[in-house]
Amino acid sequence: MNDERWLLPAGIDEVLPPQATELESLRRALLDLYMSWGYELVIPPFIDYLDSLLTGTGRDLDLQTFKLTDQLSGRLLGVRADMTPQVARIDAHQLRREAPTRLCYLGTVLHTRGDGFAGTRSPLQIGAEIYGHDGPESDVEILRLVVQTLETAGIASPYLDLGHVGVYRGLAQQARLSRADEMRLFEALQRKARSEIAELIADAGIGGAVGDMLLALPDLNGDDALARAGTALRGADAPVLAALDRLRRVADELQRWLPTQPVHFDLAELRGYTYKTGMVFAAFVPGWGLEIARGGRYDDIGSVFGRARPAVGFSTDLKGLIALAEPRKAGIADEGAVLAPWDADPGLSAEIARLRAAGRRVIQELPGQPGDIGELGCTACLERRGSGWALRPLAADAGDDQARA
Repeated sequence: MNDERWLLPAGIDEVLPPQATELESLRRALLDLYMSWGYELVIPPFIDYLDSLLTGTGRDLDLQTFKLTDQLSGRLLGVRADMTPQVARIDAHQLRREAPTRLCYLGTVLHTRGDGFAGTRSPLQIGAEIYGHDGPESDVEILRLVVQTLETAGIASPYLDLGHVGVYRGLAQQARLSRADEMRLFEALQRKARSEIAELIADAGIGGAVGDMLLALPDLNGDDALARAGTALRGADAPVLAALDRLRRVADELQRWLPTQPVHFDLAELRGYTYKTGMVFAAFVPGWGLEIARGGRYDDIGSVFGRARPAVGFSTDLKGLIALAEPRKAGIADEGAVLAPWDADPGLSAEIARLRAAGRRVIQELPGQPGDIGELGCTACLERRGSGWALRPLAADAGDDQARA
């Protein structure tokens, strides 16, 4: 039997050089970006009590969460599949501020199934959230930060897709749908299965204007969807009209800040419908059918932790951004490594320290080490010249013996 212990579980990956260096470079750049906007970094635990992880947004993540029993307490634990509930707990229970609180986070999450745009079950989730403000301005700040995140990652020409869960939720209430019928129609709307939607509306006995408005939802998408919605949904009750008005205000404010940013609308795309309370959005890039970032408003998520506050935020997968982006320049200079001899000479030590401080990677050759130095990525070596040390370029095709001469 072959030894297959080197194999990894499906959807679990390891990041190798040089991609790991690119990943770390982008991680530093994004966290610096968020902190420059006033977002404070938090680091929630990787394992948590299951009832905390499945609070608010977490209820949708039940099937995605690995579960285990705590041998100390006997309580059920979960490996986090999303960090949003944990960050909400930090805001509500630990920080307890009155002013709007901006928090950012980054860490590995684990999914039972791989359904993200990078196809991994262990995304490196990065995100940012605002707690304590319920106006369209905080919605827009998060959208601006999403765009800046993608630009920082080197992803060109992203576009935003905006919706509002209050539109369908209000129409479902107006139609007096049962919860079961509401969710069946919701599932059909996500597939834009128009014939199935029509059948469900008829089976539920919904007629008249509200039936027509529900049937119109799959077509209310595109750049002009909000304008068309004003006509198609003019007979809706106040909650629907309020949701449309909020979405218009978000769109108008975003236009002031990012006048050239492509924005689409889709009133039948209801990401996170069971827990979101307002605007929902996703970011896409042309030629890639899956969303590369997602977010929205989830007010009162902290209520179970003793303090309800408005909340809006987004998250994305750092590994996926690296896969879609142009290669980044790492924090360490990319001229190639410098090979230095194993010599305790103070002058050599000083020159090595100078090069490293300037961003060069310097590798000291270990006595008797096997292999070709070409495997180390060295493009220059330090050699003694008179009383000092100087760099000598290594030929690209130099062999081991030549490079060590």
